Amino acid sequence: MTPTIAWVGDAETAAIRILDQTRLPEEEVYLELREIPPLCEAIASLRIRGAPAIGIAGAYGVALAAQRAVGSEAGDEQIRAAVARAAEQLRAARPTAVNLAWGVDRIVERFAAAWGSERGVTAARRAAAAALAGARAVHEEDLAMSRAMGAAGARLVPEGGRIITHCNTGGLATGGLGTALAVAFRAQEEGKAPRVFVDETRPLLQGARLTTWELLRAGIAATLIVDGAAAWRMATGGADLVLVGADRVAANGDAANKIGTYALAIVAARHGVPFYVVAPSSTFDLECPRGSEIVIEARPAEEVRSFRGRAAAPPEVEVWNPAFDVTPAELIAGWVTEGGVRRPPFSELAG
Repeated sequence: MTPTIAWVGDAETAAIRILDQTRLPEEEVYLELREIPPLCEAIASLRIRGAPAIGIAGAYGVALAAQRAVGSEAGDEQIRAAVARAAEQLRAARPTAVNLAWGVDRIVERFAAAWGSERGVTAARRAAAAALAGARAVHEEDLAMSRAMGAAGARLVPEGGRIITHCNTGGLATGGLGTALAVAFRAQEEGKAPRVFVDETRPLLQGARLTTWELLRAGIAATLIVDGAAAWRMATGGADLVLVGADRVAANGDAANKIGTYALAIVAARHGVPFYVVAPSSTFDLECPRGSEIVIEARPAEEVRSFRGRAAAPPEVEVWNPAFDVTPAELIAGWVTEGGVRRPPFSELAG
């Protein structure tokens, strides 16, 4: 299991420990975050990333805010206000991934329910303990969903299956196991010996830096390709299926994922390669009717103009840098969730 995120310490020394993904693959650096602003910065700067992982981070963040507020011996209203303020800051850190708001809101509700109508330090401590227990449950549920998605998706992988994937969907993007990569991990465990063709995933190279790192650690055959090579791979070298994750799936089945996913789905349709979205139920936003209503995060121009401090383009060039795109449901062969593989029409899943 990848050590993506963990709660460490006791009530006085509590911290959220994350593996800083911006330092991979050169260094494995762990950060212990004890305040909400550094946690929000870590989410926004992609030190921790992936929809399920930041959902867990949001849940732990609310628990951390509750612990800090209660430990400050503030009054009831000040404690509630501190938790509400932290929740608002966390939700705003990244807008597209539904898991972040889902994780935050779930623990806010747990905190409020445990506090109830009582007043005083005993009620506040009980609510903070309930928030932490709830956040730990979110983490454990993610691991269970990853195992279930891996088992369900592995049935789609033939012996020696050639998989194309985009961005990073392994343990680094979740609580430690993965979504789309969990399928490859399970197929490897079953002796199917898959080979994964990894899109590098510009502009931040999550595929090159992170996915290959995870696959090689797991002993899975991995071939790195530039994003533009996926089409030619399908046309000339062949592929058995495409597996991607998602940051939000709308009620009609449209899926928002890392920029470049839509192009990959179009190419897969052209060459008759089944395209699957692998995501837990927490990523499905049935209150969002269609993909066109998903808010797409705009990332900084410098992510494209430069990479790790070195110029990649003239500094004055204009940049359009959407973090995600939306793949229409009609291009998706199936949605792999912890409940199994669901085929179109998507209404069957939504119901």
